[in-house]
Amino acid sequence: MQDFTIRRGTPDDLQAALALITELAIFEKAPNEVSNTTEKMLEDGFGQNPVFGFFVAQKVDKIVGLALFYTRYSTWKGRCLYLEDIIVTESERGNSIGKKLMDAVVQEAIDRKDALMMWQVLDWNTPAIDFYKKYGARLEPEWINCKLDAQALQKWQFSE
Repeated sequence: MQDFTIRRGTPDDLQAALALITELAIFEKAPNEVSNTTEKMLEDGFGQNPVFGFFVAQKVDKIVGLALFYTRYSTWKGRCLYLEDIIVTESERGNSIGKKLMDAVVQEAIDRKDALMMWQVLDWNTPAIDFYKKYGARLEPEWINCKLDAQALQKWQFSE
């Protein structure tokens, strides 16, 4: 019997969500990279133009898991659901919470009639890779992630 519930996240969940995001950053050896705030998340997730949605796993009165997603557009396929992160607090891993969160996000993609669902996983995160492979995910090693951080955006050389 599961002793947790999966539900759509609300503004009241943002503090717990940010704590889980920070826990993930520590796990990924990047604790100083989190600059998000609950205020930004409130505006970005529940403001006039929400850009993300999320599900939480709740055990009694504590949030122990999070799945955050948003819409991405593929030039080849059309609208897609992008899973930014699934996070389960360390003490609750192995209790099917990650699978239930993934189920909720997959159902969201199906309900929205998205062309596909996509996400990333760190190449050294073997437990996550094994989890995704177990459920039929295709990992594509030929793609290289690219990004411009805030500082790089400000230094961008525009064409004249």
